[in-house]
Amino acid sequence: MIKVVRGNPTPEELAAALAVVQARAAAAAAASAESGGPAVPEGWSDPSRIARAVRQRPGPRAWARSYWPV
Repeated sequence: MIKVVRGNPTPEELAAALAVVQARAAAAAAASAESGGPAVPEGWSDPSRIARAVRQRPGPRAWARSYWPV
């Protein structure tokens, strides 16, 4: 639902604004349909990337390697 909160647009101005909003919504729907579904987040934002399958071995500077993935 769109609500005008300030000003007094003419019916032509309101129709133009709604046409732009509708066109952008249609373009976004078409883009998601082409890709086969919702967008997949980037790999860098995945929290599992910092979880390691292999534990760090103790040794020099092991504390520095314990948090960030190699």
